[in-house]
Amino acid sequence: MNIMQIMKQAQNMQAKLKETQEELANMQITGESAGGAVKVVCDGQSKFISIKISPEAINSENPESVDSETIEMLEDLISSAINQANEKAAKEMEAKMKQATGGINIPGLF
Repeated sequence: MNIMQIMKQAQNMQAKLKETQEELANMQITGESAGGAVKVVCDGQSKFISIKISPEAINSENPESVDSETIEMLEDLISSAINQANEKAAKEMEAKMKQATGGINIPGLF
């Protein structure tokens, strides 16, 4: 192979990688627990999108006694904590990858 073929293959791989990353970012994957009483949605890149908590998850004996404001507050608090942890993890990963690559930016790596 000559250098032009190698460059073209590298460009094709980079385009496919970008396309795959976009597909993953647009996915919505739901996880459930407690028989669906708690649902969490993430994208295909493991980024948190949302959480839904049913009244039964808070008070299974008397779910009608749980008001929607309490549920929304819990969802917001949990969402905030998850997003903060994800941001910290992303920064840590970026720092470690820069250290591992000697500061060389490799597209699609992080």
